[in-house]
Amino acid sequence: MNRILVVEDEADLAVTYDRLLRRQGYRVVTAASRGEGLKAIESAPPALVIADLRLPDGDGLDIIRAAHARTPQVPVIVVTAFASRAARDAALASGASAFLAKPFPASALLRLVHDELERYPH
Repeated sequence: MNRILVVEDEADLAVTYDRLLRRQGYRVVTAASRGEGLKAIESAPPALVIADLRLPDGDGLDIIRAAHARTPQVPVIVVTAFASRAARDAALASGASAFLAKPFPASALLRLVHDELERYPH
């Protein structure tokens, strides 16, 4: 069973992602801030990260960099309500493997999670 770290400051979305992923059999750890996400990465490297781009205490790009510093091949899916070409380019340049603009269908997130874990099995 793969451990997924969800870094999302909107509590309703974090709960939604958690439930959705657990129903698919994934172990999920949630973090509500950049700081919590960084601690979670250090304590136990996840198989996949889902990170919001804008967090109350910093930038989701820091989450990408920290995840890759710990486990270079870990896939990171960036989600944001503030999608732009510049945001997408910055996320991908920092090492994100995918970028989703909120709102998106649950099926899109599940498909990306499945595809990324298949591509980078742990």
